[in-house]
Amino acid sequence: MNNIELKNYLNNLLNIDKFKDYCPNGLQIEGKNEIKKIITGVSCNLDLIKAAIDKNADGILVHHGFFWKNEKLEITGIKQKRIKLLLENNINLFAYHLPLDAHSTFGNNIAIANILDIKNPIPIGDTLVWQGEINQSLESLSENIANKLQREPLVFGNKNKLIKKVAWCSGGAQSYIDYAIDFGVDCFITGEVSEQIPAIAKENNIAFISAGHHATEKGGVLALGKHLSEKFNLECEFVDIENIV
Repeated sequence: MNNIELKNYLNNLLNIDKFKDYCPNGLQIEGKNEIKKIITGVSCNLDLIKAAIDKNADGILVHHGFFWKNEKLEITGIKQKRIKLLLENNINLFAYHLPLDAHSTFGNNIAIANILDIKNPIPIGDTLVWQGEINQSLESLSENIANKLQREPLVFGNKNKLIKKVAWCSGGAQSYIDYAIDFGVDCFITGEVSEQIPAIAKENNIAFISAGHHATEKGGVLALGKHLSEKFNLECEFVDIENIV
């Protein structure tokens, strides 16, 4: 498949113009024209690039790419090493951040709902936070998360608390707990936790689970890679670079 055709397809599929993001979404580094094999992963770090080279991939598709706002503009240090390797090996880099969190079919948040068997998942208004229904104790939900996401979560709240209404947002969305509180859910799940969050959760009688930034953002690229493989007969392989955060 042609790299520009793939870029246009993904841009339209993920509706990137809808989002005011912290980085460019789409084809960030242009490589060879013809794409037959894609490596997917959460973040485009050096280990993922080396894996793509070893596997003779023509493209990399990730959630976390390059060129973030407020980072240094100079292409030096590790940024230079990463980009140099991509260019030397003629590898395309596709990256989709917020569009991949939000997508109703291939997004990280719907993937979490599917993995944890959350019923009736829908976004809360125009936010990135989703809500749905579940019927488990906090302890049981935590064990389910540990098993399904393969990462032990940090859990705040009474382990015997019955969770019926749950809200969640993948990645570093701990500050979105306010949406969950306003919506009256029993538990909020996200990837990270900040110092003030346990007190906020306790004072608002809401359970909080930090399930891992990396762990909560595998689902989107996995689902998108599977879709591309089925639709275009592309070889897509997910490479999970270990990250406990």
